[in-house]
Amino acid sequence: MSWLDRQSFLGTKSDARLAAATIGLVGLGGGNSHVVQQLAHLGIGGFVLLDDDIITLTNLNRLVGGTLDDVGAERSKIEIAARVIRAVNPKAQIVMRRAKWQEAGDLLKGCNIIVGGLDHVGSKDELESFCRRFMIPYIDMGMDVTALPDTWESLVSGQVVLSTPGEPCLRCLQLITDEKLKAEAQRYGAAGSRPQVVWPNGVLASTAVGLVVQLITPWTRDPLRSAYFAYDANLGTIMPSDRLSRRRGKPCPHYPAKAVGDPMFDVRRYLDQRDKPAILEEQPQRSDSWVSKIGQLWAWIRGIFSRD
Repeated sequence: MSWLDRQSFLGTKSDARLAAATIGLVGLGGGNSHVVQQLAHLGIGGFVLLDDDIITLTNLNRLVGGTLDDVGAERSKIEIAARVIRAVNPKAQIVMRRAKWQEAGDLLKGCNIIVGGLDHVGSKDELESFCRRFMIPYIDMGMDVTALPDTWESLVSGQVVLSTPGEPCLRCLQLITDEKLKAEAQRYGAAGSRPQVVWPNGVLASTAVGLVVQLITPWTRDPLRSAYFAYDANLGTIMPSDRLSRRRGKPCPHYPAKAVGDPMFDVRRYLDQRDKPAILEEQPQRSDSWVSKIGQLWAWIRGIFSRD
């Protein structure tokens, strides 16, 4: 008997597929703390964890696995995430670094899928661009709280987007615009943080994990190549957005087919991380070259859309 027996409905060799996958998680507060826990329970075999922050008292309302002891110890979010993974699957291969993802991009190049839990529009834009360049499916999560004027009420909303090469990007779906980037730049350095709470993060994270499972296992006959799910916490609904349906069949003008990938990249240089024990790399290491894994990863993408 296996601890994964009750998810055998995910399809033939699904356990092996999950164990062979490496998922990159960028940002380990809020939504991705849910994601990392669920991926561990699913039997994902490899993780790359990137976050430059430590847990603080105000993180306890939403960071799954965080404790008061962690706050007192000023423990890093990646260490907490790794602890959550190991508590479920001690055999998981974990590579982690306490750094901004831009300083540790090489660690992400061997990932099969990257899940972003980033607050800032500019960071989302940069991470999606990275994923397009290296032919990696990218799942983005976002949550927003809007106070209603002249009332104590707030609207809580969010979205989960699957972005893959050849499909609509975050700019196509108007989640990233020059106006939003400009407004964010003007607020740079302003005091205060974005409102966050645990249950919307959980809903968005579960939706993101469902997309991961579709991409890796033969659970569904026709896995989604792109997705945009809009969440309304006030109504308790999560539905496909018509923004994506309006873009169906249209080429992405922001990442043309000839503008993604880099044929000089050899993915084998990065896959050997899976054979190493858990690594905590505190200091960022500079990379002198940017290379791409177009051939190997494109073959992997084709493989996940074909079923045994």
